[in-house]
Amino acid sequence: MSPRTDETLIEKLKSPPPQERAEAEDFVDFPRSRSECVRSDAARRLGDAFAKLDTLDQPAHSPEEIQTEIDAVRAERRAEHADCR
Repeated sequence: MSPRTDETLIEKLKSPPPQERAEAEDFVDFPRSRSECVRSDAARRLGDAFAKLDTLDQPAHSPEEIQTEIDAVRAERRAEHADCR
């Protein structure tokens, strides 16, 4: 935003009554709070996944094993979607 646009927006935010200004503030804060909530939820799910992996007590896969798994899933997806083409 340009400085002039910022000033215009600030002036517009000063003009409504306090209740409407509070609503405008909530509107401005919403995207940030939503993204914080999404990040927080993703971090919790990642922590849960790591905890489940720890309980399996399995050795880590080698890069070759991981690539084999990826190739198998990709082949399976290609086979599932072959008739869609």
